[in-house]
Amino acid sequence: MYEILVAGGAGFIGSHLCKRLIDEGNKVYCIDDFITGSKNNIQHLMDNPNFKLIEHDVTKPFDEIKDRISEVSHIFHLASPASPNKKSERSYINYPIETMLVNSVGTYNLLLLAKAKNSKFLFASTSEIYGNPEVSPQPETYFGNVNPIGIRSVYDESKRYGEAMTFAFYRKHNLDTRVIRIFNTFGPFMQKDDGRVVTSFINQALTNTSLTVFGEGKQTRSFCYVDDMIDGIMKVMFTDNTKGQVVNLGNPDERTILEIATMVKDMVGTGSQIVFEPLPEDDPEVRKPDITKAKTLLGWEPKISLEEGLKKTIEYFRNA
Repeated sequence: MYEILVAGGAGFIGSHLCKRLIDEGNKVYCIDDFITGSKNNIQHLMDNPNFKLIEHDVTKPFDEIKDRISEVSHIFHLASPASPNKKSERSYINYPIETMLVNSVGTYNLLLLAKAKNSKFLFASTSEIYGNPEVSPQPETYFGNVNPIGIRSVYDESKRYGEAMTFAFYRKHNLDTRVIRIFNTFGPFMQKDDGRVVTSFINQALTNTSLTVFGEGKQTRSFCYVDDMIDGIMKVMFTDNTKGQVVNLGNPDERTILEIATMVKDMVGTGSQIVFEPLPEDDPEVRKPDITKAKTLLGWEPKISLEEGLKKTIEYFRNA
């Protein structure tokens, strides 16, 4: 049994990760300050003796809570707002400074803890570090095309900084670190108001309101079901040859946003219309992961189709 810390453990992906780790017999410290995470996501874990919730902002020093954490062998850093939709209260657009701090100072604090505990460390970065890419699909070797002062830069650039900090500890202190770049992910435990495109489409369809598509809907995304994503995250952390590696995790099944909206509309069986609004600033035109490295290094690739994942997610929101 490992003792594992998950920063951002009450978030969408973090809560799924906590459950998987506990199901496999580990003890988990879930660190969250609930800016965008939800206690509802981890309620089913609260009575488990191997699960411990610690409410803490990782941008603050760990000195005040270090007596509540024993030895930790692995640290997952998933703490950060992630939605770009400024209409959502959970959006990083509405938490710009907090987002920059959690990916910079928060990353530094967690790396210091990993160094002190001699823990393996994983930083959850994002496909957004590629910006509006001029290369598709995007391999880990692509440096990206990011507007450093655009409205999305608080997320894009802070994640790039977090990657750099993670590799600074790897090179200077030989710390056992790795970075994942998460592409669009969806599934149960997403918040209805998180502003993510799949969430918005499903809940608009379920309430018979218009599905909002930005621009002409020709921009593409690649959606990975959360169970596949958790499999990938686990493999990156627990595979022996991942120290000092950067790995894309996502589903290379590329679809247009309009296609996704139409699929959701048809699957829900709603009479909702699709309406179009102006494209947000710096919205990427394409997003598709090159997962060759994940396949060769980890033997990982997604197994759940977009259609199957949408069916499961729609059912979740019907009953939520």
